[in-house]
Amino acid sequence: MLIRVEIPVDAPGIDQLLRQSFPTGAEADLVQKLRQDGLFVLEMVATDDKGQIIGYIGFTLVDVNGDKECQWVGLAPLAVNSAYQRQGIGAKLVYDGLDSLNEFGYKAVVVVGDPNYYRRFGFTLAKEHGLTCKWSGMEAYFQVYALENGNLADYAGLVNFSSYFDDC
Repeated sequence: MLIRVEIPVDAPGIDQLLRQSFPTGAEADLVQKLRQDGLFVLEMVATDDKGQIIGYIGFTLVDVNGDKECQWVGLAPLAVNSAYQRQGIGAKLVYDGLDSLNEFGYKAVVVVGDPNYYRRFGFTLAKEHGLTCKWSGMEAYFQVYALENGNLADYAGLVNFSSYFDDC
């Protein structure tokens, strides 16, 4: 297995993986829209020994209370081919992504996901830091992680994702 930064030729394989990994095509459509508008700061893939895409992670800019200079990103989506799950590929994508974001100088990462999964990486519930997202009922799933250059106490309030996320 190889983890690397996504390149344009990977787009069809990523689309196929996302359509197989989620119950609807919403996540695949989301990635296409974010990519078309240049809203990703980082996309990474995992490939098998034949070069097939078996995992994917994307990070896109978010803002806090409209501050677009806050240097925060949102993690979404994360997917691993079902035949390769429970082998640490998703974790490797998250760790490598967080390491890269640290190197790029970003300050924090937010995610809407299973707290039992993301806790292992150091994510904590965003509400404990005075942070919310606009989607009601997500308080138990909305989480945040401070990167090396970040201080979660610097911000509180509403974290805004691209409007494209509203369709997921």
